[in-house]
Amino acid sequence: MKTNVAILLLALLLILRCDFLLAQQEPFTASSKLNMVASVHPLATDAGIAAFDKGGNAVDAAIATAITLGVVDSFNSGIGGGCFILIRTADGNITAIDGREMAPAAATRDMYLRDGKADGTQSTIGPLASATPGALAAYARAIQEHGRLKLNDLIEPAAEIAARGFRISQVHEKKIKSVAQHLDRFEATKSVLMKADGSLYQTGDLLKQAELANTYYAIGKHGLDWFYKGPFAKRTAAWMKQHGGILTAADFADYKTFLRQPIRTNYREFEIIGFPPPSSGGIHVAQILNILESFDLAAMHSKDPNQLKHVVAEAMKLAFADRAHWLGDSDFVKVPLGLIDKSYALELARKIDTQKTTLVKSHGTPPEKDTKFFGKHTTHLCAADKKGNWVSITTTINTEFGSKVIVPGLGVVMNNQMDDFSIAPGTPNVFGLVGGENNSIAPGKRPLSSMSPTIVLKNGQPILAVGAAGGPKIITQVVWAIINHLDLKMPIGQALAASRIHHQWSPDRLRVEDTMPQGTIGYLKSRGHTIESSDVMGISQAISFSPQTGRFVGVHDPRTPGKASGQNAPAAKLKNASQRNK
Repeated sequence: MKTNVAILLLALLLILRCDFLLAQQEPFTASSKLNMVASVHPLATDAGIAAFDKGGNAVDAAIATAITLGVVDSFNSGIGGGCFILIRTADGNITAIDGREMAPAAATRDMYLRDGKADGTQSTIGPLASATPGALAAYARAIQEHGRLKLNDLIEPAAEIAARGFRISQVHEKKIKSVAQHLDRFEATKSVLMKADGSLYQTGDLLKQAELANTYYAIGKHGLDWFYKGPFAKRTAAWMKQHGGILTAADFADYKTFLRQPIRTNYREFEIIGFPPPSSGGIHVAQILNILESFDLAAMHSKDPNQLKHVVAEAMKLAFADRAHWLGDSDFVKVPLGLIDKSYALELARKIDTQKTTLVKSHGTPPEKDTKFFGKHTTHLCAADKKGNWVSITTTINTEFGSKVIVPGLGVVMNNQMDDFSIAPGTPNVFGLVGGENNSIAPGKRPLSSMSPTIVLKNGQPILAVGAAGGPKIITQVVWAIINHLDLKMPIGQALAASRIHHQWSPDRLRVEDTMPQGTIGYLKSRGHTIESSDVMGISQAISFSPQTGRFVGVHDPRTPGKASGQNAPAAKLKNASQRNK
């Protein structure tokens, strides 16, 4: 009897010690047994927690966070852009909501050619750069089908932040400075990002956005039709027509979200859930992991961590060569299912020399390429709750402040997502990515994306949600998070903080973060890699879950300000009977 009591006491002490250690985490992590939200801005994360306080679930929390990011992080995302939403609900079902932007009906394959040459300025800045935004429609669909709250419950608090203002961060100041040279072209944008005396906002200044607040309030009061079929669409279309754009009110009215079939692949004992085309992320995260499955990464890392980085870089290169040729919107082009075939991955893995680089001249040829196909500046956030709802959202307006256009009176930054199409064969976009005919422009088509919202299951239960911002580096950041956490057993905070490398095939350069040890850089050079240094290789957010402790750990990337947080008090009761039991 005494022995049993001693064992129980010892077990209790171990549990308490584990909880104590979890509480002593890095400042960019948080833990909770109830729920978790992680994003790049404290106010956005707080909005997610407030949704939990109102009785919402992880879907409500994630959408509240995303909507608020459109106010406090508008250089990255907002309702003038698009998103991919990956949801794992408490009943175990997986939903992938495609809120990617769509090319206007008047878009043409060669619309950015001038005197026979591609003009990238037209696809990145100004009225011709914007596709029809889909983020708001996707957010509303997620809440309607899987949430417990109403859209107005989540958008009104964000409107209040826009109206009363918030103190901008050093990152926000830097982003405003990066677009200052374009502001004279767009008066409404200038009025938001510059003070009345003509100076730029600086760190700590209070930034108010009255017109954005009014837009949010109107959406909350009148619903989606105000945005897609009413005043927002009509005023935007009128401005576009006056300034040489082609986006019309009909393009807004015709916009539709789609439910996509999620990509489900196995990596060792884990199941990886990713987003299908028009995302390239889900395919190539899976493809890179499939290739790496041929290598014992844990043993390789234990013996020589530098060799591990070389092998991962070679796998990235092979996948990105395929991306350039095969990927596009699967509603318009045939994207081979064979890209994630295990036998094809084994074939590619055999091309990797663990001692030196291998020249990859072109794409590979996946099996059954003609018969089996997929069905028809960015930020990432995650949310999860103890009932088993998990959400991974990547949302974007593309580059800093998108097209730099804010339509007067509306306050919303419009995307420049048209640049994610291949504006001409072999012409790289702003991220240096080269695309093929499959990603050419067509009316109503959705541009190829690197966004990679991902959820990982073990024994059918979610243990990780992860995603990133950073153009093509999104894919490789997600791969690193998975390798570091699952193969190398790093706590999720360390997994995201670790120095990263990135290879996208073209240009043939291996990009490494400045924090990479010089010994590692020397090793990679000796294996034939051409090195390009970078200060930051994108920004990731993640949530992990331990079945042993029943605890969530949320992480915001330490490379930038942000916040991870969860409730640590009894869950709030629903405030009215109309809220759905989800």
